[in-house]
Amino acid sequence: MSNFNPSRRSFIKRAVVAGVAVYLAPLYSRAYAALFEQKILHSPNWDAKNKRIRFRIDGKSKVMGQKVFARDIRAVDMPHWPQKQAHAFILRTTKADRLFSGIDLSLLGDDLKPDRIVTAEDLARDGLAFPAFYGEDMLLPTGKTPAYLGQAVAILIYHDFARFRFAKDKLKFKDEVIQYGAQTGPLERDPWGTFRFVRVGGATSQDDDHFSSLKDMPIFPVSMRKHLPVWPEGREGGKLDQEGMYYAGMIADELKNPPEDWLVLQRRYTTQSIDTAALEPDNANGWFDEATQTLHMVVPTQSPQEVADEMPRMLAKRTQPVKQLILHPCYTVGYGSKDHYNFPYYGAVAAMYGDGHPVRLANDRYEQFQSALKRHAFDMNYTIAVNKKTGILQSFLGDMTANGGGRSNFTPSVSMVGATAAQSIYYFPKSDLSAVGVASRAIDAGSARGYGTLQSMAATEMMVDEIAEELGIDPIEFRMRNALKSGMKNTQGAIPAGAIRVDEVLAKAAKNEIWLKRADRKAEFEMKNPGKRYGVGFGCVQKDFGTGAETSFARVEVAADGRIALYHSGAEMGTGMSTSQSVLCAQWLGRPADEAHFSVTDWSSLPVVTSGDPYIMSQEEQDKLAANPSWSPSYCSPSSASNSAYYFSHSTREAARLVFEQGLWPAAMAIWSTGIGGGQAAPLVVRIEDARWVEGGLTAAGMEILSLERVAKKAHEMGLMTGAAVHVFNRWQWAEADFTFNQQSKRLPIDALAVRYGNGEFATLSRTHVYYPPTQRNNAAVTYYSAVGTLAEVAVSLATGEVELLNHHSIMECGNLIVPELVSGQLQGGLAMGIGHALHEYLPLYEDGPGNGTWNFNRYHLPRASDVAVWKQTGDILPALSETDPPKGMAEVVMIPVVAAIVNAIADATGHRFRDLPVRAEKIREVLP
Repeated sequence: MSNFNPSRRSFIKRAVVAGVAVYLAPLYSRAYAALFEQKILHSPNWDAKNKRIRFRIDGKSKVMGQKVFARDIRAVDMPHWPQKQAHAFILRTTKADRLFSGIDLSLLGDDLKPDRIVTAEDLARDGLAFPAFYGEDMLLPTGKTPAYLGQAVAILIYHDFARFRFAKDKLKFKDEVIQYGAQTGPLERDPWGTFRFVRVGGATSQDDDHFSSLKDMPIFPVSMRKHLPVWPEGREGGKLDQEGMYYAGMIADELKNPPEDWLVLQRRYTTQSIDTAALEPDNANGWFDEATQTLHMVVPTQSPQEVADEMPRMLAKRTQPVKQLILHPCYTVGYGSKDHYNFPYYGAVAAMYGDGHPVRLANDRYEQFQSALKRHAFDMNYTIAVNKKTGILQSFLGDMTANGGGRSNFTPSVSMVGATAAQSIYYFPKSDLSAVGVASRAIDAGSARGYGTLQSMAATEMMVDEIAEELGIDPIEFRMRNALKSGMKNTQGAIPAGAIRVDEVLAKAAKNEIWLKRADRKAEFEMKNPGKRYGVGFGCVQKDFGTGAETSFARVEVAADGRIALYHSGAEMGTGMSTSQSVLCAQWLGRPADEAHFSVTDWSSLPVVTSGDPYIMSQEEQDKLAANPSWSPSYCSPSSASNSAYYFSHSTREAARLVFEQGLWPAAMAIWSTGIGGGQAAPLVVRIEDARWVEGGLTAAGMEILSLERVAKKAHEMGLMTGAAVHVFNRWQWAEADFTFNQQSKRLPIDALAVRYGNGEFATLSRTHVYYPPTQRNNAAVTYYSAVGTLAEVAVSLATGEVELLNHHSIMECGNLIVPELVSGQLQGGLAMGIGHALHEYLPLYEDGPGNGTWNFNRYHLPRASDVAVWKQTGDILPALSETDPPKGMAEVVMIPVVAAIVNAIADATGHRFRDLPVRAEKIREVLP
């Protein structure tokens, strides 16, 4: 029987969702105690003089293998659970072209029969189904054709580990377990999403566009014919979408009949499906307490808020609805694969049929390959025109198809982002970029590092390199002539945020000795290494970061003894966000947070409600909803889209700033003004903008240095602001709102606020007016960019076709660095993933791919140290323009340019341009003399 008591302070009620009370609870287990009480997460070791943290707060645990993930948790770690752990595994189809007719477990005999079998019929009877985002058939019913390879058909539950282990081994790789009927052929379905972005600029990049997505609208199909989009009829002066298609027709006609001084190149590029290879396979552990109708779940997820919102909606539809859901958020790692993925819901279903036992559902590596979200395979047809005399790009027609697999997941978004990113670092006066995310029988593809831009921009960089060769122009010089500059418009007609510094990245690359001395190096290398060919390649991209509906919560508190606590809605997934967000507090509070909590889902101190879709709502709808002072267009973003450095940092920074401005600063002034005639402050002019945290504490304009402890104590004594919780929203610009402090109105770049004075409780401070970015900003698709350029040296064996990566050098522009070591780590890790994408990693899409359940790392080549020039690689980071530059998201962009750089280097070495990834040895052998 459960000993759960909702009144315990250790369990925090977040909300009631669909009639289900949702509680968010830390683990309160031996594992969790080890994580915090034994200081696996160490307090920050802060160098106040140089304003640097000496090591990650989870650094020691990472290198010693002591980090605790959801996969590590068992029932015995949960003192209020029954201590006997049950186990489950999923049976999946390996064919998707015939009817599913049932399962045959005769291989198990009587001894290994499962204690419980869960099928689609059970779910239908009991009213359990996926949340709408994940589509139909959580378990495939008999008599239907699987939508995709690896579709789940049954969950087998065992009350003891030994029988579970033997049974799972008995059934592994046995195709006869799944029975099939008549052959139907694969399902044919309409695309998951289709987008088109047309722009025809004015006479110069500064003039108004004739047509663009931001100024007018993106274009969507009017219907589907044979599962392909039917676009509106082009008509000059017609409806907006018709006018857009009229301009698209003009672009196409001009490319078919170009002016004499144009060079028009048409090329096709393809990229592969890959596994994200997160080293924590998907898992869940849950216990359903029948007596209290309470479901307890331990789940790893990059989007804990999504699970907290959608799981109770699923449970509320059960024939006998669940009354309470208790979620235990955990540390995880996923590279996108645990963002809005369906595994937690399978875990919940397994727990519901556990007969009172906690049930652990955890993939092994074969199962992970068979079911985990994949990177989208892209097929791209590009046509680019350039003026042969000036070397200036004129027009870009891009048509791309992304294979979304059997469930939609983020395919619409990935397709859209791929299209809007295809311009890479270049300015095009005219462009028509479309993307279709098709449904197929492949494993479903979703969020993965690079998110469509890896595919589309790498192809652009390969094509630009070929154009430069055709024109006889140095490839970096050609890029510099066409680089998008500050104030120019992107292919959606939006002006990117701030300074665009791609030209600086290109200039540094052009002066690097890898580039300058490439001819001499080639001659020297090939003389010393007969049988090998040397090549140098370059790639440069700028990638967006964010989604266009970025939201987060942050709460910062300063105790009377000066200890700083940070609470944040973002999830740590291995990027070091827990360290960087802690460090951000130092700008305003003098040192990093002493304690920090992430994946926080309890924001009862700052009630925010949301409704509608932030991407498609009308301006009228937004204006109406915004009249509610608690409303926001979106509630909380997952950790994704390189959003921690800029977007998550914004909420942390604004909360800390408020505590400083409204609490610590007036407290410091009170100390400095103590004494006859106004104290030490009276003879000087002391302004808040002169405040500086130095070694030892706070000073300003020559004032005595005050320790944080002394200032905090004074702030508490005076009843000043000692805590702030904020909610923020960004639709390619920040929402702002007016709040009143001390009878003065102040406009802040946040949309909700709760504050604490002294040792009091948090109370919501209502906004008096809110300024949300107009809904038309959705059509911008992106405004925030960070840039990376990469040079690569390769050697190609004439005998084997093997490519050896000799060296690579990257140049990055990402604003001010919060923790330089984390940026370096992201660069190195991203480069390794890009190298794998260019040369090694590959999964067949269909029957011979991972959907058949036989794939593991013995067949899948992840790059190793020997593949990535680990001891020779170097990198430069452009210094920020000033100390006020914001940090930029860069966790994805770092993996992209190396792909093009390697492929361009192979072309330099072999004289052949490859357009299909990965470029493996057998492909190279086919073209070698």
